[in-house]
Amino acid sequence: MRINNFLELSDFKKVIIENEKIELDETLLERVDKSFQFLKEFSKNKVIYGVNTGFGPMAQFKISDEDTHQLQYNLIRSHSSGMGNPLPAAEVKASMLARLNTLSLGNSGVHPSVVILLKELINRDITPLIFEHGGVGASGDLVQLAHLALVLIGEGEVFYKGERKLTKTVFETENLQPIQVEIREGLALMNGTSVMSGIGMVNAHKANQLTDISVKLSCAINEIVQAYDDHFSEVLNGTKLHEGQRKIAAKMREHLADSQLIRKRADHLYTRFEEQEKVFKEKVQEYYSLRCVPQILGPVLDTLEYTEKVLENEINSANDNPIINVEDQHVYHGGNFHGDYISLEMDKLKIVVTKLTMLAERQLNYLLNAKINEIFPPFVNLGKLGFNFGMQGVQFTATSTTAENQMLSNPMYVHSIPNNNDNQDIVSMGTNAAVICRKVIDNAFEVLTIEAITIVQAIEYLGYQDKISSATKELYDEVRKIIPAFSDDMVMYPYLEEVKNYLKSL
Repeated sequence: MRINNFLELSDFKKVIIENEKIELDETLLERVDKSFQFLKEFSKNKVIYGVNTGFGPMAQFKISDEDTHQLQYNLIRSHSSGMGNPLPAAEVKASMLARLNTLSLGNSGVHPSVVILLKELINRDITPLIFEHGGVGASGDLVQLAHLALVLIGEGEVFYKGERKLTKTVFETENLQPIQVEIREGLALMNGTSVMSGIGMVNAHKANQLTDISVKLSCAINEIVQAYDDHFSEVLNGTKLHEGQRKIAAKMREHLADSQLIRKRADHLYTRFEEQEKVFKEKVQEYYSLRCVPQILGPVLDTLEYTEKVLENEINSANDNPIINVEDQHVYHGGNFHGDYISLEMDKLKIVVTKLTMLAERQLNYLLNAKINEIFPPFVNLGKLGFNFGMQGVQFTATSTTAENQMLSNPMYVHSIPNNNDNQDIVSMGTNAAVICRKVIDNAFEVLTIEAITIVQAIEYLGYQDKISSATKELYDEVRKIIPAFSDDMVMYPYLEEVKNYLKSL
């Protein structure tokens, strides 16, 4: 993939998920070099933050000409101070792509060698060691991006071919040269929102998967209980003006188009009504977790689509400080590194993913509670009641994981704590928000895994394999390849992990 202009979420998928290699367009390199040469000349005999001054609250101190390069090394090394778990490789790769793209806009004054080395790290699957904990998301992801910058100068550690190794060793193996820090490489690499945005890109991809899976599972439950079709009809949902709701309903209609189980209300309750009947044997309406799917998943989809727009805007923006403008022949100081846009979107995304998880948990409970569904044995137990347990054990996992998501959905966006000698007096906590959002998303996959297995067991119990829609049958067949129909109790956790991995691959 050749990089020069606007990157979309689909481009990140190609590079991060499908492992497509990237190339840098010649005009991109020319643009970067032009910005570098301008800043080098413009900064002579002027006070430019981070070029010949200290950083943050130390900006009042002038740095002598002979110390300006060492200043950048000092900044990188001093802020390589993260802790906690290393970020997953996919998130680091996405962060590097986001940083490369931002620096390539020509507003950062970096030497072209920076973007060239970033390209090589991405293409060769060399993953810098970046920790979850460290950034407050005000001057961007200072600490996390310092660890990226540390690797670019040939120091720190990386993950390479499944092992954690010294950067110096891997560079020697791959015949790579570290960058020679020029006028502001340290600050330009560290000031920015690329880590929170990179994690956000991966989160958005996974949230898309979750939404599609939730629609499929919701459709399958509607099939096996032989629900009526009007609650996902075009007419009913057309009376509500929300695009997300309409899109979800359309997805349901497409999924259920060839189902033999979904019923039309007119055939059962409009034409067969007998006046003397006082208590209806058939349910007039399904439970909310079955018939309100468009209204519940609609806001999830709307939020996700807006989050994607914000992420794309951010990774295609100049988000460091100061901003170098070659056209105006000027350097502008401001706060483009502040991460509030991403922080808020990660909080919103984790809230709607939690609601999706809650929907799955309630649908699961509907299937497992025989008193509610009046169709299946308790816990969809295909064995001997009282002696075997069916899906009873795994419900505890689904319930506790859903509860954790509810707790994690408290926002980071409003948890600003002043720091940096109160220079950063209001911060975004954007990286924290993105990391917690990732945890919520992973939890959601666990709950949907349990729901998927239960649905397949329910289809087995009813013998509906030949009546369900072709889309549901595909899901049924794939899950059955992993876990067989069971009546005797068995150890479940290996099957749960395999089905979870299958859902993540969709």
